[in-house]
Amino acid sequence: MKQLLFGVAYYDEYMPYDRLEEDVRMMKKAGINTVRIAESTWSTCEPQPGVFDFSHVIRVMDAMEEAGINVIIGTPTYAIPTWMAKEYPEILAVTESGTCGYGFRQNMDITSPAYRFYAERVIRELMKVTAHRPCVIGYQIDNETKHYGTAGPNVQQQFAKYLKEKFHGDLAAMNREFGLDYWSNRLNAWEDFVDVRSACNESLKAEFEKFQRSLVTDFLQWQADIVNEYRRPDQFITHNFDGEWRDYSYGIQPDVDHYHAAAATTVAGFDIYHPSQDLLTGKEIALCGDIARSLKGGANYLILETEAQGYVNWLPYKGQLRLQAYSHLSEGRTAYCTGTGIRFTIRWRPTGAGC
Repeated sequence: MKQLLFGVAYYDEYMPYDRLEEDVRMMKKAGINTVRIAESTWSTCEPQPGVFDFSHVIRVMDAMEEAGINVIIGTPTYAIPTWMAKEYPEILAVTESGTCGYGFRQNMDITSPAYRFYAERVIRELMKVTAHRPCVIGYQIDNETKHYGTAGPNVQQQFAKYLKEKFHGDLAAMNREFGLDYWSNRLNAWEDFVDVRSACNESLKAEFEKFQRSLVTDFLQWQADIVNEYRRPDQFITHNFDGEWRDYSYGIQPDVDHYHAAAATTVAGFDIYHPSQDLLTGKEIALCGDIARSLKGGANYLILETEAQGYVNWLPYKGQLRLQAYSHLSEGRTAYCTGTGIRFTIRWRPTGAGC
């Protein structure tokens, strides 16, 4: 892709009234040439089990195609519909703090067989109505995926299997590796493996956290494999990885192995939420940009989200959005910046040496 992409994340289904035509007119006036849609719309796409309605997705694609605007499709799997939580409560993640309640996004066990079944089905149905459309240039799989602390019985069983395979069934070797003789934590039969959430052995807990990160890698590759069955060769796959969160993007994300998980994508993507006003230093942009650029061996990347919303110290001073966009460009030759209620993307591939 050789053009600079400049766009918005557009949620027509959120609008209280019909304004698609006016929004397209405003996008064209602003020079916007790309929208990202369909992310987080599972309850709209599948209001009841097996009842699919992609009319809002098709409506937006029709409008963008007529206007000559590119479309990035997001798989809607990071926020489950109410019927799923009601009929399959085991889908909700069990963490160290207990079982997640319904209402918040990203509250599910990404390894749950029931969740995977329904997620695969909605992805396939979405691909059937989008992959052939000329306006669709790529796919974002899921959204800021992490393991969400999932550690219930399903995950504990998988961890025991993981350790058994890692140590080739040698219990003695595993006991030595983690020092499990301490405080009588020794395991004498694989069938006796217990829940590690309350384990006192920090080495074993660290191994469990490593295993949890691998769940994200597996999940994103699983989604990419489904999308790959339908997408055209000219359509990319990306994911909006994010950093650790301390009121804004801060350093390395501890719940994902970005470098392994990025193998599922053809173009790396990142969400960089940095402070504004007097708190803007550029360090967050620089660090997260360096991470994003390294995910695919130094290749260009997409910034799929950043902020300009009216949170405390986030509403930018005059000129700061432009400054932030140029900072993103200088980091990775790619940027995607957000306005209040909208998001816009910049992508640049240099044609010669230097910038």
